[in-house]
Amino acid sequence: MKVKVISVLEDNYMYLVIEESTRQAVAVDAAVPKRLLEIIRKEDVVLRAILTTHHHWDHARGNEELAQLFPGLQVFGADERIGALTHRVTHGQELTFGAIRVRCLFTPCHTSGHMCYFMWEDDSPDAPALFSGIPAMAFGDTLPVCCLSPTLSSPGVNPATPGTPIPKVFCGHECTVRNLKFALKVEPENEAVKEKLAWARQRDDEDLPTVPSTLQEEFLYNPFLRLTIIPSVPKFPLQHHPFSPLQPHPSLLPQIPPPAPSLFPMTWWEIPALSQGREPGHGVTPDPPAVPSTG
Repeated sequence: MKVKVISVLEDNYMYLVIEESTRQAVAVDAAVPKRLLEIIRKEDVVLRAILTTHHHWDHARGNEELAQLFPGLQVFGADERIGALTHRVTHGQELTFGAIRVRCLFTPCHTSGHMCYFMWEDDSPDAPALFSGIPAMAFGDTLPVCCLSPTLSSPGVNPATPGTPIPKVFCGHECTVRNLKFALKVEPENEAVKEKLAWARQRDDEDLPTVPSTLQEEFLYNPFLRLTIIPSVPKFPLQHHPFSPLQPHPSLLPQIPPPAPSLFPMTWWEIPALSQGREPGHGVTPDPPAVPSTG
């Protein structure tokens, strides 16, 4: 499974996930059709489907044009506001595109209809991939962390299993430098933050992406993941943040050397803080959608 990282607009990422044996591909958040078509031609692949994380224009505006260019193209998402939607998916639903398997993970934080997509190939040495569709540190706040719990509990994709590659996290926006600057204010003595920030600045200067990240390394510098495990972090004034910090499984605590990530003791709908509403248009739904899949 090959993932092509495609930079578009001001700071967005869209992705083309390629099954290398058949040269068939799935796009994630196809916002700019022209650029996607360039990569499709360059890689000599056939586009089978689009997976859209949420309905915002900078993630979904290319769906209609691509659907016209490729009759029969399947467009998956959890929100009826997604353009050209053909298949409304539900939490935990699995999709198959050749050897590529996809698990849909409903994460209504950034939008009320947000879906993350976890992809892998059975018996493949390639690392699984999580596509979150949100900003990055490489991946911002707690949203992808919530969705990782049910994912990592599945046989064959749990990175705590010996020999299993640690999943890579592909975010929706290039915000790593900005987010790491914030992390440095929270933990000014954190050497991991300093090193990561220096690396991210160099990548930015060279106009190179900072994705993907991994959950394992995020626990070394992402303050939203470290609120409950590092004594100095909760002292920082984050009371305005609408979510309570997650309580990670002990095996996720950063150590030297850092451990492979394991499971969270709860899934996202069991976290009381996620039932709190947000600003208009970005409300949180406390339960997974019950709409049956159309495919």
